[in-house]
Formats: sequence, C-alpha cells, structure tokens
Amino acid sequence: MNRMIFVNLPVKDLKVSMSFFQALGWTFNPTYTNDDAACLVISDTIYVMLLKEDFYKSFTHKEITDTAIYSEVIMALSADSREDVDILVDKAFAAGATYYNDPQVYDFMYSRSFQDPDQHLWEVVYMEEVKPEEDQT
Repeated sequence: MNRMIFVNLPVKDLKVSMSFFQALGWTFNPTYTNDDAACLVISDTIYVMLLKEDFYKSFTHKEITDTAIYSEVIMALSADSREDVDILVDKAFAAGATYYNDPQVYDFMYSRSFQDPDQHLWEVVYMEEVKPEEDQT
C-alpha cells in the first residue's frame, strides 16, 4: 500500500490561499473543497487541507501558531532537478510568496524556500541519488 499524507494547515483567507497554490500549478479536489476547506492536490499521495482558522480550531484544542513569529513545520517537497526547484519557487515568488531562507547548495542537494500567504514555510529540494558504497571485502 502506498501511504498518503494529508497535511492540515490553518489559513486566514481561503480564496487567497487557493489562488496562490493554483498559481504554482497545483489543483484542488472539488469533492473535499467547500467554503471552510480546500483539498490541495500536490501529487497522487500528497494533499494539503487548507482550513479556515475557525474550522481548523474545531480539530484541536491547541492555539493556532502565529507563523509570523513561530515556526510550526517546514514542508519540504522533492523536485526532479535543480531547474524544477527554481521553476516552482520562482512561480511562488511571482504569486506573492515571501522570502525566508537563502538557497542551500551542496554537492548532492539543492533547495530553495518560501513562505506562503499565511507564512507557512515551504522548501523545494532536489537531491541526487546516492549510490551505496561498494563492498570493499
């Protein structure tokens, strides 16, 4: 069985958030989208439920993190190449994303970051395939 992930994120303005993520080329599943929530489809196994803050509060007794001050989570998505990292992050900035970290450049990995309209942290990462070392025995 392929596992799926459903990340739940509180948002202040559902329409603004939906427009932002649509500008990145992602879609929404209309079956699970209404006036309180939108089901963002990132891939066949990755979904993000964008929930209006009041609706989000119905799922938890904890306070919603003020993402302008605190970090709650960093959502890191894989990319197929360095170019794909740049394409997606450049789309995010064109759609209104804000800066939060310098690009990370290593021999085997490249990543760039942005904050969405609700200041949730996102990273897009390309990692070269690491081949196991050959057995020296």
